[in-house]
Amino acid sequence: MVSYKELKIGKHHIPTWDGMASIVLETAAQKTEWHVTDLLQTAASSIGLPKDLYNQSYPKYPDGRIIDDRAGWAISELTTAGLLMRPRRATYTITDLGRQVFAKYGYKLDGKIIHAQAAYQIHTQELKERNQTTEVSNVSDSPVEEELSKSSFIKEINEQSTKYNNEVATDLLQRIRESEPKFFENLVVKLLVAMGYQGDNGTSWTTQFTNDGGIDGVINQDPLGTSTVYVQAKRYKEGNVVQRPEIDAFYGALHRAHADRGVFITTSKYSDGATEAAKSDSIIIIDGIRLTNLMLKYQVGVQVKHHFDLFEIDEDFFDADI
Repeated sequence: MVSYKELKIGKHHIPTWDGMASIVLETAAQKTEWHVTDLLQTAASSIGLPKDLYNQSYPKYPDGRIIDDRAGWAISELTTAGLLMRPRRATYTITDLGRQVFAKYGYKLDGKIIHAQAAYQIHTQELKERNQTTEVSNVSDSPVEEELSKSSFIKEINEQSTKYNNEVATDLLQRIRESEPKFFENLVVKLLVAMGYQGDNGTSWTTQFTNDGGIDGVINQDPLGTSTVYVQAKRYKEGNVVQRPEIDAFYGALHRAHADRGVFITTSKYSDGATEAAKSDSIIIIDGIRLTNLMLKYQVGVQVKHHFDLFEIDEDFFDADI
């Protein structure tokens, strides 16, 4: 391992996140799999930081070490770029691409190289599209003026909250793409149930993994099954667009089931032909961006991290006779 002095140094005299990126990759290559805590701590401990720097924390956040934050950031960015992957929860492994990139750049690996990777570019484009659909600016954050009107202050909070959630949703979509197909089928059924499609007394299930007749999930909206929603789930990589023949095949499956309600959900996108076919066949289609937006809205696969309450004066209270 290299000394920290030979890496890109940032504020507080500690390597930056991209300075740590090569160390994280080098560490990850030593074993088949790493728990995230072990990977982070092994990488952070391997560069010979003096004790005072190793234990240094941010002035405003004294409970965490800066080096852990930088190494953790490196793990996140490397994963987004496809240089690391998560085979399961809290577990990381280096990819073939990660080995190739480290072999080529070694300790000269930096943020520009990481962000130039195809997977990271796709992540950035998806985040841009998501921000556009939620009417959030894609420009870099600028310092907030010291004096803001109340309405501007609330607008700023809303926009920053939306940006944060869009980042979470984009990372969530990547996690789903890394999951097993059966996991995805269960996920979409759980989402539709959370959205209220099952009703109070209905039932829901996923079909057998093979020979499912083109139906991945079924939701009976009442106890007798007189109103049923059929689901098709396609866990595709970001560049694999759903085409018209797949919509036509799902329509055929619905016809065989004598169904008139179908929902087609993918982690990718739909071609124009697929969109037109779905519209003419009365099939609801949900792409990856809309899928993860709905997951956030109905809290499927996510949990609330923090809740803010903003108050204003209740004018009616002061106008009333007490």
